[in-house]
Amino acid sequence: MRVRSEHEADEHRPVIRHGTQAVIGRRPGDVRVRRARPESRLVTLPVYAARRTALHPALISVAGFAAVILVGTVILMLPIASATGQATSFMDALFTATSAVCVTGLVVVDTGTYWGPFGQAVIAALIQIGGFGFMTTATLLLLLVGRRVTIRQRLVLSEAMGGDALGSVLTVIRRLFIFTVAAELIGMIVLTSRFLDVVEPPQALWWGVFHAISAFNNAGFDLFGGFRSLLFFQEDSVVLLTIAALIIAGGISYVVLADVTRGRRMVRLELNTKIVLTATVVLTVLGMLALLVSEYSNPDTLGGMPPGTRLLNAFFQSVTARTAGFSSVNIGAMTEGGLLVLAILMFIGGATASAAGGIKLQTFSLLFFVILSAVRGLPEVVVFQRRVPIAEVMRALSIALLALALVFVVSLVLEIAETSAFLPLLFEAMSALGTVGLSTGLTPETVPVSRLILIFAMFAGRLGPLTLVLALVAREKRPHYRWPEGSVKIG
Repeated sequence: MRVRSEHEADEHRPVIRHGTQAVIGRRPGDVRVRRARPESRLVTLPVYAARRTALHPALISVAGFAAVILVGTVILMLPIASATGQATSFMDALFTATSAVCVTGLVVVDTGTYWGPFGQAVIAALIQIGGFGFMTTATLLLLLVGRRVTIRQRLVLSEAMGGDALGSVLTVIRRLFIFTVAAELIGMIVLTSRFLDVVEPPQALWWGVFHAISAFNNAGFDLFGGFRSLLFFQEDSVVLLTIAALIIAGGISYVVLADVTRGRRMVRLELNTKIVLTATVVLTVLGMLALLVSEYSNPDTLGGMPPGTRLLNAFFQSVTARTAGFSSVNIGAMTEGGLLVLAILMFIGGATASAAGGIKLQTFSLLFFVILSAVRGLPEVVVFQRRVPIAEVMRALSIALLALALVFVVSLVLEIAETSAFLPLLFEAMSALGTVGLSTGLTPETVPVSRLILIFAMFAGRLGPLTLVLALVAREKRPHYRWPEGSVKIG
């Protein structure tokens, strides 16, 4: 039996150093370290208040427009707003305020005879706020009083104006304000000069101001009385062409006009500008030709006019049907083919980030190119030699399908509540959802339930169906995984 020496016995003897136990091994450098378990201590952490989740830009727009409508409703209910000095019912005031803020033009009481000067001025102010948009108007007020615009407000503005860059959104708003004032001022001067032949100078000036605001913001409100709109001026080319020019300027958006005024050739313009300009020209020409064909032999509309006047009014109705709602012919006397043409134009509408309604020119054009790419067998959507991201294609499809669903729901409710034929009711639904304002004469005769559904339709049409959906659902989430592909039989 071997007896270890004292040195060998100390090789595995623990060495305690500052609470650490070290055991020396047999080989040089072979040291195993065991740390002592620290004592448990109770740590108290401060409690912070939960940070509020920022509102979605879509929800801010919805709440802002609703607040402006409610304020306008309360003001229009005041006795001073009506021409007779009597208080207006809540339903009539709500319908008028919604139509003005949503720049629609559908009315249940005649604007020129029912409302007094104060009420008409309130309607004009609501139209201007609705045309600018809630966030744009609020930002302009902040800039006028010298307040700074936060990053959060710029994000909301960028969303409302179609995705402009944060650094340039304030510059765009300033230029938009200047352009709006200049366009309305020029329109007011031209229209006032023509109205002087009809009424006294003070009234002619007010008519010029009101109709310039209404036309540029694509509202369709008029002060001529008797729900006649521009029937009295159907042979006046200056009035019709001036209002048509204001409608086009307000319906294709400042962004497009700014891109055009840079003096670049068509091939150098931005893709968005090319789409808007091309769609505007094509739809205006096709709409004019379709109206000429459908109403050519109708003596109550275009059929009883001279050739030049017939062409002028067909052009005007093609322009105003997509967004504004002024009428130079009796809409209630049009043929079913003519009403269908106007309904299609109202459903399409004007450009994004403008005062126009409808599903927008960009959405309609993108869907057209989707079909064209599918027919040509292309794996991607190509527009003017530019590839469109799949996310924008999905957004366009969502907007169009949601708009069709709203048209179906609104038309169904109107069909149940009213006793009129289906096509005129469908026309009223299209006019409300497209924020156009053309009417066959049914709106003033509707029951309260129908008026409520038309109010909802105007509100949804001004904000857009997709905006309302985004305001009600959770914010966008990016998944961290992808599901495997599956095949679906199409066609």
